[in-house]
Amino acid sequence: MKVSIAYDHAGTRIAEVLKSEVAKSGHEVVYLDPEVAFDDYPDAAEVLALSILEGKTDRGILICGSGAGVSIAANKFPGIRAAVCHDCYTAQQGVEHDNMNILCVGERVIGEELARNLVRIFLKAQPSSEERHRRRSVKIETIEKRYLK
Repeated sequence: MKVSIAYDHAGTRIAEVLKSEVAKSGHEVVYLDPEVAFDDYPDAAEVLALSILEGKTDRGILICGSGAGVSIAANKFPGIRAAVCHDCYTAQQGVEHDNMNILCVGERVIGEELARNLVRIFLKAQPSSEERHRRRSVKIETIEKRYLK
């Protein structure tokens, strides 16, 4: 799986840790801005969301101070399902039940070891094929289409 990573100025430290974790998990890392962090989290979210929507990467990891800003910005793109996950259950359930394709974390909220665990869980999880989860995904897609202008 190809996994992109992007971050703003408040996510620089943990980005390096997570880049290494993705590679150790056997996935290809697509580091979207390896030399400098984005000044503004919406820019990081846009670049990463587009990498998924254009088929360049399969999933992504976004990092800012809280995780909230990158999540809000990424979810503005139809087809993107980003969530802030600061616990293991949400990182797994978000993929399995909600078809989450971007993991958002806050460097100022969680430590490195939890961040590593979240990435491992996020990358191992697969979307459920259960009818109830597929039905809910279709409803989300319908909402996106209805309000897309």
